[in-house]
Amino acid sequence: MEKERLMIKAAAEKTAQKIIQPRAATIDATGEFPWDLVGAFGRQGFLSLLLPEEYGGANGDLVSFCMTIEEIARVSGSSSLIILAQGIGTLPILLAGNSIQKDLYLKEISEKNRLIAFALREPEGDLEASSLNTTAERKGKDYRISGSKSFVTHGSLAKYYSVFAATHSGKGIKEISAFVVEEGTPGLSFGKREETIGMRGSVITDVIFENCHVPQENLLGEEGQGSKIATKTLNLSAPVIGAQAVGIAQGALDFAIRYSNERAQFGKPISSFQAIQFMIADMATRVEAARALVYKAASRIVEAFEETEKLSAISKYFASEIAMKVTTDAVQILGGYGYMKDYPVERMMRDAKVTQVYEGANQIQRSIVARQLLED
Repeated sequence: MEKERLMIKAAAEKTAQKIIQPRAATIDATGEFPWDLVGAFGRQGFLSLLLPEEYGGANGDLVSFCMTIEEIARVSGSSSLIILAQGIGTLPILLAGNSIQKDLYLKEISEKNRLIAFALREPEGDLEASSLNTTAERKGKDYRISGSKSFVTHGSLAKYYSVFAATHSGKGIKEISAFVVEEGTPGLSFGKREETIGMRGSVITDVIFENCHVPQENLLGEEGQGSKIATKTLNLSAPVIGAQAVGIAQGALDFAIRYSNERAQFGKPISSFQAIQFMIADMATRVEAARALVYKAASRIVEAFEETEKLSAISKYFASEIAMKVTTDAVQILGGYGYMKDYPVERMMRDAKVTQVYEGANQIQRSIVARQLLED
């Protein structure tokens, strides 16, 4: 397996350096979604990296997925988010889909490079069924979904949406269930595209459901299993976001090193000054520590260790905090130039910020860690 992982990592590095890096600044400046990269990622198998070979996927595991995300994020955070969001969107189907659903949806994703989105978060509410405002009401054998989801990456672009909605059990108890909602479903619409400070090549919108008719065949697992599916998905996705943060931080460190060797002050490169040397040493140490945590968490998940939720949360929390610190230090090393859009570190700093916020803000990750420790 290690050989296959290294091959995937090498392919991601080549794609990042040759295809994405020359366009990273333009993607950020224009904010246009790079559909051509979707095609390139599809040809490389990155959009179906986590899918089994029987469904046309690359049969990769979470470690190889993290490696891919890290290499792409090293040059462009928003480009890595295309692959990251795709992977997270497929996880509910992988975790809970039956053979017919997997054969239908996963083959379509892998063979035609269809995008999929993960639609869980709401303007108000969390994973508690009582606070979930999106509902799925049974109408005969099928469902009618009403409500809205916020901050959905690939909103309005995706072919499929992994959606979580409140249902009622036979005893009248409110539960969470998971569904696949397809593009073009009557009643499915989208809010305006959000203007973000970072990840500007990504399309993020609200997803709105107005009495959407969803066949029973689109229910993932059984009614009431949605909370479990969502929790498992978030547990798996946390190290991946950590890998994205590590990639962004590494890219900023790489540039800061090159710049400090080339930039001269008082007749010598600024890398000869101890203050700069110490900053770079601290940045490198933090990146390596974050990387070790991310891949330890991903490896434990792959090896099916129990109780990975705490380590998964730690890896996402720590790596994203490090990304913010390292990119800010990179801006500082460049001085006034670091604040200019002519140089990539200000973009990396903006991209790093969102890794502290999405798929469970770091305050939530810390709560998860504390709860796990205090319950032991």
